[in-house]
Amino acid sequence: MKPLDPNIVREYDLKLFVSGASPNSLKAINNIRRILEAHVSGKYDLQIIDVYQEKSIAQREQIVALPMLVRKHPLPERRLIGDMSNELKVIEGLGLNHDA
Repeated sequence: MKPLDPNIVREYDLKLFVSGASPNSLKAINNIRRILEAHVSGKYDLQIIDVYQEKSIAQREQIVALPMLVRKHPLPERRLIGDMSNELKVIEGLGLNHDA
């Protein structure tokens, strides 16, 4: 996967908070990548944050459950909890249904 050009503004700015390499975390990572590529390929920036390694970020973002996906942009911010296996709920929760 090649690095994103920092000069390109993406339509969707997302952060996925996970707990290490747990099965639920790996499932959430795979599911959200698949969904994003299918619906908004090239239009998103996804940052994966391991709360065990980045405790201060998790505290600042007030993460209460894991895995948690946070859509920072476009506003309003939206949060989804779970392994992202229900594609329809993820699409609706992130507001991607207008792009599908």
